[in-house]
Amino acid sequence: MPLLEASGLSKSYGPARVVDGVSFSIERGETLGLVGESGSGKSTVARIVLGLLEPTSGSVVFDGQPITGVSQRTLRPVRRRMQPVFQDPFAALNPRMRVEQIIAEPLIIHRRAHHRLSRADLRSRCHDLLRSVGLDDSALRRFPHEFSGGQRQRINIARALALQPEVLVLDEPVSALDVSVGAQIVNLLRDLQREFRLTYLFISHSMPLVRYLATNIAVMQRGRLVEYGSRDQICDHPRQIYTQTLLAATPELRL
Repeated sequence: MPLLEASGLSKSYGPARVVDGVSFSIERGETLGLVGESGSGKSTVARIVLGLLEPTSGSVVFDGQPITGVSQRTLRPVRRRMQPVFQDPFAALNPRMRVEQIIAEPLIIHRRAHHRLSRADLRSRCHDLLRSVGLDDSALRRFPHEFSGGQRQRINIARALALQPEVLVLDEPVSALDVSVGAQIVNLLRDLQREFRLTYLFISHSMPLVRYLATNIAVMQRGRLVEYGSRDQICDHPRQIYTQTLLAATPELRL
């Protein structure tokens, strides 16, 4: 059984249909690369999967449990198991909070009454999370504006890992970074996937990035999936001209 499955997802705003009948599945421990140009509907799909948007039609099933059209109370335990990392590493961080507060926040919000973490336990957990993303303890007392874009994205990833999720939904996580820093983040994501046995929905406009990380690839154009298959099948034998254009448009990255 797939860990995450989307069936017939559509989203309309008035007469405009931005997502049209999108279906895919992701097995545990794998990465689905959802790739397409800006405006193709990729981020809308991500927000539907995360429960931040209700689809006009279609459904999302997580670990056998339907998660579309359900209450926020039902979604709460699912959100512990599926966390987002968004595109803009600065906008995603509260500028008034220190890094320790940012990383600890999901632990505080989601902890249960019978399993409260002490202040010392919270700090220790924050230390461990920072180290896992390549930052040292000195970052804990600092504010987001004191860090580079790549460092801020590492903090975002640490926060996403705080609840020990099974799935990360990565929505253009390196598109706001320069090429060399983005390559470092992509390699970090690959290492973290192996270390924590994570499952990824990786959204990007860059076919080389998707090719590097993904097990399977879904190609979106104007709200629809136009090609879907294994990484090798899509990259080595693309059937659609649009997919061929994506492959030709972006140079290979040195990762």
